[in-house]
Amino acid sequence: MMKDDVFYTRTMAKVYVEQGNLGKAAEIYNYLLKREPGRQDLIDALSEIESKGFNKDRETLFMLFSEWIALLLKYNGIQKLNKLKSYIGGER
Repeated sequence: MMKDDVFYTRTMAKVYVEQGNLGKAAEIYNYLLKREPGRQDLIDALSEIESKGFNKDRETLFMLFSEWIALLLKYNGIQKLNKLKSYIGGER
């Protein structure tokens, strides 16, 4: 996806923070830091977002995703067992 430089500004990142969209704000700050790596105000703003729990949100998402994968694997295992059961039951 292409980024529209016009909207990737510190002001827009602040708007996202005020709306609670920390992920989008962090994306903008990271983008701006790649363009101007030495800007302490951007580094501070990104650190503030991380202190508000953005990393915690990522950790929670990771845990939910991991649980989803485990459940999917269990479901697939049950499906295979049911096929085996019907196969064995059909031979009687």
